[in-house]
Amino acid sequence: MEYRRVKDQESCDDLSQKDIENLSGRSLSSANAAATAGGLSSAVGAKGNYSWKLKSVVTLALTLLTSSQAILIVWSKRAGKYEYSVTTANFSVEALKCLLSLATLFRTWNRHGVTDDNRLTTSVDEVSVYPIPAVLYMVKNLLQYYIFAYVDAPAYQILKNLNIISTGVLYRIILKKKLSEIQWAAFVLLCAGCTTAQLNPSSDHVLQTPIEGWMMAIVMALLSGFAGVYTEAIIKKRPSRNINVQNFWLYIFGVIFNLVAICVQDYDAVMNKGFFHGYSFITVLMILNHALSGIAVSMVMKYADNIVKVYSTSVAMLLTAVVSVFLFRFHLSLAFFLGSTVVSVSVYLHSVGKPQPQK
Repeated sequence: MEYRRVKDQESCDDLSQKDIENLSGRSLSSANAAATAGGLSSAVGAKGNYSWKLKSVVTLALTLLTSSQAILIVWSKRAGKYEYSVTTANFSVEALKCLLSLATLFRTWNRHGVTDDNRLTTSVDEVSVYPIPAVLYMVKNLLQYYIFAYVDAPAYQILKNLNIISTGVLYRIILKKKLSEIQWAAFVLLCAGCTTAQLNPSSDHVLQTPIEGWMMAIVMALLSGFAGVYTEAIIKKRPSRNINVQNFWLYIFGVIFNLVAICVQDYDAVMNKGFFHGYSFITVLMILNHALSGIAVSMVMKYADNIVKVYSTSVAMLLTAVVSVFLFRFHLSLAFFLGSTVVSVSVYLHSVGKPQPQK
């Protein structure tokens, strides 16, 4: 009997010890789990904070660069014409973008080494998709020089908003992206705003911009919309792919196509007068602006979305108009003020009217 009591007591002691060990193990596991969860939460929070800062910097840079783009093009003229070759300027932009992307890529290789995501591969599957947007951007960029024979800098920024319509329609057709009714209404307002801003009550002509300017603006909008949709699809098809690798292949084809354009259009002038004939300090600033703008747009497509680009275009339009008042003595007419206001409202509606994902 006494033996049984001692045995039972030992069993109880063993059970108590095991319970204590289990409780301790659970406590340690819970503590480890909590620490792990806390670390993950901190990592996610830090990543989200970094992503927000990156989007903010890219948006601000794109807005400032876009607003000064048209101003620098107009400012680079002398006596109402370009003394430099437009094709060589376009080639210089693409070459500078290619060099900047390659330099950033070298920096990545030195810091993190060469990986599958940042390696410059020459496979047909990867390289073959870039010539199409490259040639579209080349034609669009050449047209933006010649359109200033018919429009001024503020009017150009107004008409540039037409690419929102082309982008939206092509998103719907090519990428099957759904647009809300608010976004379609915003497109209608955008057309109305662009037209209102171009009204010319002090002349026999209804619109300040002639039909040639409108046709070039529409062609540029279609080219920009299609190239933008196509490029975004390429960039986001492989999210882990380094953006500088993607930019390099896009810009290297831009260099090739613009070199062909120089040979076709300005070969004699370049051979006789030199590649940089007629270049000025403003021309160099314009080339640098275009190069940084192109890189900023690709980063927006990679790390943000088209809505960020839309916001930048709207704010840039207003900044261009304000700066043009001081630089080119541009007069802010009531029609322009009302039209730009309608365009801004339509851009806002386009952004807030984005369809919400179904739960």
